[in-house]
Amino acid sequence: MKKQELYNKVIAYFQEAMPVAETELHYNNPFELLIAVILSAQCTDKRVNMITPPLYRDFPTPEALAASTPEVIYEYIRSVSYPNNKAKHLVGMAQMLVKDFHSEVPGTLEELVKLPGVGRKTANVIQSVVFNKAAMAVDTHVFRVSHRIGLVPQTCTTPLATEKYLMKYIPKEIVPTAHHWLILHGRYVCVARTEMFGMRVERIVPVFVEAGFINKFSFHRMQNAHAAAITVQHQHVILYDDSCE
Repeated sequence: MKKQELYNKVIAYFQEAMPVAETELHYNNPFELLIAVILSAQCTDKRVNMITPPLYRDFPTPEALAASTPEVIYEYIRSVSYPNNKAKHLVGMAQMLVKDFHSEVPGTLEELVKLPGVGRKTANVIQSVVFNKAAMAVDTHVFRVSHRIGLVPQTCTTPLATEKYLMKYIPKEIVPTAHHWLILHGRYVCVARTEMFGMRVERIVPVFVEAGFINKFSFHRMQNAHAAAITVQHQHVILYDDSCE
């Protein structure tokens, strides 16, 4: 099986298993989403969603946030990771939106990364979610899942390399959705601590067999769980754990 065939089969799996996939960050407009994504760096969406309602209420526009100070914003976001830096970034971001972008969130990678607190990953999230562009934001979940299920080779050792490889094979029109498939699968199923894939063995194993990625297949009982274990690209991983259901 060629690599594109593997991608097609994995895409078909997710289209059936997760027909609706979207960000779990709460927002009402592009400006609020930009705030939330900046805050979500190394922080859970759940935590971000807990603190953003007062922030959105008191600073509903770039002008309002730009007129504030990092010290004031810190009090709203003190429970997230790196609140001091993020407070500075939020105020600086709002000031640049007002000064350089007519208080509108820009839609290109080149413009977005000029904003304080916005790197390539954040810029790709905004492009994908707000503007429905074919932009793949590679966070830790996307990086982990794409490697574990064989979508990218082990030689893709950076988020940028992983992004470029995924973009070669995922059709542009579904990239925004595919981005969330990988994030949500990594967040809730293929989690970092267990290597649980959550894809049913009888459906996903043939994909890897045909692709030549599986060189040994065996079932065994894991502690506290029944799991199907295989060797994929010389790495022993768990494809399916029925405790995930």
